[in-house]
Amino acid sequence: MNIIEKLNWRYATKEFDSTKKLSQEQLDFIIEATNLTPSSFGLQPFSVIVIEDEAIRKQLKPVAWNQPQITDASHLILFAANTNLSEADIDKFLKLNSDVRNIPLEALAEYDGMMKGFIKQMSADEIINWEAKQAYIALGQLMVSCAVEGIDTCPMEGFDKKEFDKILGLADRNLTSVVMAAVGFRSEADKYQHLAKVRKSKEDLVIKY
Repeated sequence: MNIIEKLNWRYATKEFDSTKKLSQEQLDFIIEATNLTPSSFGLQPFSVIVIEDEAIRKQLKPVAWNQPQITDASHLILFAANTNLSEADIDKFLKLNSDVRNIPLEALAEYDGMMKGFIKQMSADEIINWEAKQAYIALGQLMVSCAVEGIDTCPMEGFDKKEFDKILGLADRNLTSVVMAAVGFRSEADKYQHLAKVRKSKEDLVIKY
C-alpha cells in the first residue's frame, strides 16, 4: 500500500452515493483510528459524534448551507470541544493513565500539576480554541485513515455551529461543535474526482535552515 497514492486518490467529496453505506466494521475502524490520534498531553479534550439518523440530518442540512453531503454521505463525524474542561477531567485522565500503565497515581503528580497549571492559565475562550486545534488533528487522522481504506471524506466547516449545538442538544453535554467530516463513498457523477490535485511545489512549500 502506497500512502502517497491513497492521498492523491482522496479529495473533498462533494457528491456522495447515498445508496452506499459504511459497514459496521468500516465505521469501527474509523473510530478506532481517530481515537489513536495524538493530542496535547494525550488528554483528548474533545468528543467525536457519529450522526447517522436521517431525520436528524434533515434538520441539520438547512443550517449547513443545504450542502448535499449532510444527507447523502453514509455518516457525519462531528468533532465537539468540551466547554467545561475542569480539574476533574484531568483527574479522570490520570486515573486512566494509572490503570492502563500500572503506575501509582502519586507517581503522576508532576504530570498532574503541569496539566492543571496549563489549563488554569487560560481563559474559557482560549481553552476552547486549544481544544479545537486538537480536534483538527483528529480530523486529519480520520481523513488519512479513510483514504487508506478507500473511504471518501469531505471536511466541513460550513455550518452554523450554534444551530448544530441546539439541534443535537450539545450544551446539555457541555460540548460545542468545532468541525466535521462527511464520510461515505463518492458518486460517479461527482466531477471533482476527476480534477488534478493542485498543491504548491515542494520548493514553495518547504523552507529549509
